[in-house]
Amino acid sequence: MNRHQTKAKTDRTIIRPLQSLNFFMADMQAGIGPFLGIFLLAHGWKSGPIGTVMTIGGVAGMLMTAPAGALIDETKRKRLYVVIPGIFTILASAIILLSQNFWLVSVSQIATAIAGSAIGPAVIGITLGIVKQAGFNHQNGYNQAYNHAGNVVGAALSGFLGMKFGMPAVFCLAALFGILSIVSVLMIPAKAIDDKAARGLKDNDESNKASGFKVLLQCKPLLILAAALACFHLGNGAMLPLYGLAAATKNQGNPTMFVAMTIIIAQVVMMGVSLIAMRVAEKRGYWLVILISFIALPVRGLIAAHMINQTGLYPVQILDGIGAGLQSVAVPGLVAHILNGTGRVNIGQGAVMTVQGLGASLSPAIGGWIAQAFGYSSTFLILGSFATVSILLWLLFFRSLKAACDITLKKTDSSKNIFSL
Repeated sequence: MNRHQTKAKTDRTIIRPLQSLNFFMADMQAGIGPFLGIFLLAHGWKSGPIGTVMTIGGVAGMLMTAPAGALIDETKRKRLYVVIPGIFTILASAIILLSQNFWLVSVSQIATAIAGSAIGPAVIGITLGIVKQAGFNHQNGYNQAYNHAGNVVGAALSGFLGMKFGMPAVFCLAALFGILSIVSVLMIPAKAIDDKAARGLKDNDESNKASGFKVLLQCKPLLILAAALACFHLGNGAMLPLYGLAAATKNQGNPTMFVAMTIIIAQVVMMGVSLIAMRVAEKRGYWLVILISFIALPVRGLIAAHMINQTGLYPVQILDGIGAGLQSVAVPGLVAHILNGTGRVNIGQGAVMTVQGLGASLSPAIGGWIAQAFGYSSTFLILGSFATVSILLWLLFFRSLKAACDITLKKTDSSKNIFSL
C-alpha cells in the first residue's frame, strides 16, 4: 500500500486533531524560550547567567530524552506523554512570572525540559501509529508545516501581546497553548493508535524489548547522524536567543517585537521548506536534504556577525528557516526509516535527540559567555563554524549514509540491511 492509499484510508477526524496538536504544541515548546532571555535581561540578568539557566534546562531534557523514547515504545498510553508536558508548561510559566530567582527559574526550566523531552518522540509515535510507516514521511511533512504555522501565530501573538500588555502576557499565551495541546491530543482516540506500528514493529512481530543507546552503537548511519547533529546544534542552539539579545543591547527597536519577528520569519520559511523537504525526500532520499540544512548555519553565522540590525534579521532568519525546516522533516523521517521493523523507533528517536540535545543544551552557555567576553559578532562567527564539522562528517561518510538515506529503495528487511552498513 503506498502513502496515498494509506492517507486516504486514514480518518480525517483523526488527522485533524493530530495536526491541531502539532499547531498548538509549537508555542508550548518554543514560545517562552526566545522571550525568556529578553524577560530576564529586563530584570537585571546578564548574558552569561541567562545562557547558563537555559543550558541547565537543556541538559536535564537531554538526559531524559532517550529514557522517554523507551517509555513511549513500551507504553500504550502515548497521549499521556503530551498531556504531562502541557501541564508542566503551565506551571513553569507561573513560576517565572512569580519569581526571577536564579534557582527557581532553573527549576522551572528543568521541569519543563524533562516533561518536554517526551513530547517529540510521543508525537512521532502517535503519527506512526496512525498512518504507519508507508504514510509517515508524507504526514510528518504536514505535521511540521502545522507546527511551524503554530510558531508563526504564537510568535505574532506574543509580539503583539508583549508590546501591548508586557512580557507576562507572553507567558500566559504559552500556558494557553499548553491547554489547547492537551485538548487536541485527547481528541485523538486511543484505539486509533496502532501500538506496534507506533514503535516500528511488523504486524507479526511480538517483540517488546528495546535496547537503549545500543541502537546508536549498532547502527553506523545513526551514529554519524547523531554526531553531525550534535555539532550543528552546538552552534545553532544559541544563535536565535543571542541575536535577540544583541539587538536589544544595540536598541534595535522594541525587543519583544524584534524577537517575535525573528521567530515569524524563520517559521514562515519552515512551513514551505518542510513541504519541499517531504517531496525531495520521496524522490531523492534524505542525504541531500540534511546536507543543505548543515550548510545553512555557517552562512547564517557570517551574516549575523555583520548585520545585527533590522535588515540583517531577514537573511539570518530565512537561513534559520531553511536549516531547521529541512531537519524537522528529514531527521525523524530518516530515523523511522532506518529503524523500521526493529521495534525501536521511538527509543532511536530519543537517542538521536539526546546526542543532538547535548550540542543544543551546551550552546547557550558557551555562546553566552563568549558573547560576554568577546562580543556578539565574534560569537556568531564561532557558532556558525561548528557546522563545518557536520558537513565534513556528512561528506566523509557519504557511501554509508547514501544507502541508509534512500527511502526510494525497496527492502525486504530494512533493519538488517541498514544495520549491516
